[in-house]
Amino acid sequence: MAREEKDEQQDGEQEAPAKKKGSLLKWIMIGLVLLVIVVAGTVGGVLYFTKSSEVKKQPAEQQRPLVGSTWAMEPFIVNLMDNNGDRYLKAVVQLELSDAAAVPELEQLKPKLRDNVLDLLSAKAYKDLMEMGGKERLREEIAMRLNSFLTKGKVVKVYFTEFVIQ
Repeated sequence: MAREEKDEQQDGEQEAPAKKKGSLLKWIMIGLVLLVIVVAGTVGGVLYFTKSSEVKKQPAEQQRPLVGSTWAMEPFIVNLMDNNGDRYLKAVVQLELSDAAAVPELEQLKPKLRDNVLDLLSAKAYKDLMEMGGKERLREEIAMRLNSFLTKGKVVKVYFTEFVIQ
């Protein structure tokens, strides 16, 4: 009986170190995983804040788009291409230019430019202008046509300051 107790004690002592090793290994693994998470979070945070501070350091001029010089055209009044021709369009257009040096050239080419825009506007139908994206397509067409005449600078954007269809 004493021998059995001794054997049981020896078995218990052998199991105890094995449990301690497994337990210790488990805690080391948990510690390593936590360490990796903390390091990854720190590196990510440093990279994020470094990039955002670089954006803030840029001059305010580079952060927001600059509006170039503008040139106003006289109002256009045209009949639209409808079946009975009862509709007309009144549009006032302003052009945003990439370079102020284009203004004298625009003044010199004014009759050609107005004629070209008049041809474009009078070829449009009411439904073309009123459908989704119709005005945006018209802006692009006007810019493309006017840019074909310019040698100094270009038309960046076309603005309608008045657009009335009746």
